[in-house]
Amino acid sequence: MDLFDHAWNTDPGDAPLADRMRPRSLDEILGQDHFLGPGQALRQAIENDQVPSLIFWGPPGSGKTTIAMVVAGHTGAAFRSFSAVTAGIKELREVMAEARDLLKYHQRRTILFIDEIHRFNKAQQDAFLPFVERGIIILMGATTENPSFEVNSALLSRCRVFVLKSLDERHLRLILQRALTEAGRGLGDMGLEADDQSLKYLAESAHGDARTALNGLEMAANLIRKTQTRGITLPLIEKAVQQKALRYDKSGEEHYNLISALHKSIRGSDPDAALYWLGRMLEAGEDARFLLRRMARMAGEDIGLADPRALLMAAAAQQTFDFIGLPEGKLALAELAVYLALAPKSNALETGYQKVRQVINQQGEQEVPLHIRNAPTSLMRSLGYGRGYRYAHDYKDHWTPDDYLPDKLRDQRFYQPGDLGWEGEKRSELEARLQGRRAARKKPEPRPEGGCSAG
Repeated sequence: MDLFDHAWNTDPGDAPLADRMRPRSLDEILGQDHFLGPGQALRQAIENDQVPSLIFWGPPGSGKTTIAMVVAGHTGAAFRSFSAVTAGIKELREVMAEARDLLKYHQRRTILFIDEIHRFNKAQQDAFLPFVERGIIILMGATTENPSFEVNSALLSRCRVFVLKSLDERHLRLILQRALTEAGRGLGDMGLEADDQSLKYLAESAHGDARTALNGLEMAANLIRKTQTRGITLPLIEKAVQQKALRYDKSGEEHYNLISALHKSIRGSDPDAALYWLGRMLEAGEDARFLLRRMARMAGEDIGLADPRALLMAAAAQQTFDFIGLPEGKLALAELAVYLALAPKSNALETGYQKVRQVINQQGEQEVPLHIRNAPTSLMRSLGYGRGYRYAHDYKDHWTPDDYLPDKLRDQRFYQPGDLGWEGEKRSELEARLQGRRAARKKPEPRPEGGCSAG
């Protein structure tokens, strides 16, 4: 149950290379100097054995578990670790009881490390909250998901969150070079050599994940055992890696980061960025229909009547994708993304509708003006329903200067068109009609008597 025992005490020959090459000191940890570098607060707390409850949030292979293991080597506290995938409430309560007795009888605190803490449900997190509050345990959690969404707010407020960065290519190449040359823990006994091109490709294909990079190197080493050579070449690395795995979780934070990037790129009229973020999501396995729905929303929210064809393009892309399917149907989404990025932009529809919602919520239901009410019966006509309604098609330009909003709202403007595209062309026409309505109120024209029977 203790991952530290597995990683540090197992015979090096039996453990995977990624486990054998885990840093064992603060100085060996790469890429996280923003909180572990010399003089940083967390490093000083670790060195002084004054570690608070912590949550490490970062992508896979960035060193969350490794940092917890290094802390284990520096602290005088007892260490227990759990995986949220396998542990339950019963096991947690047993550890809490042991931690309470250890503090009570031996004045020694317990550090509890929870791997993948985001997989614990609310009840499981609540089980160790009181022990954190009373200082019986020091909690250390590791998560790839945003703790703001996945960790109870009460628990989160009692922990310090440290955000780990993905390792860049320079750090990954240092890790790979160390694994190649170091004997015992690494592959140094094999006398292997790798050229810069091979290490660069392996580092790039790992997407910031040290574990993935080391697994690829170990696979290449296993393949080369069957040959008489000692050189790791690019074709060998390509064979070992086979495919660059994209980091993506369709229900996690990266999902929302990428769809946000796509939306903002389209809104910002950058077709290259829109195409890139769309490709990132599609190639990682995102549901194409989800992307089609979101882009249809963008057509209304960010383009609207500046280009009325945008919504038609969204509907056409959805129909084309359903007709063609994968993989060729991806081009329909690509065409839509680029079209939306290049289209003139307006948020007038979105802004106007939000104003309507606000007025309805604040002022309630306003009555329909009598002259535009339906009047299918003689009683309704006698009450004034439809009286004075003018049929627009009977007038010049198929327009009359009548008011159609409730009396209390007749001067309210919800839709204010932008100055781009089709919407810009209609802007002056709309303004002229608004002025015509105001003028007509001052000099009312004769209205027909009676009511209308049509809606």
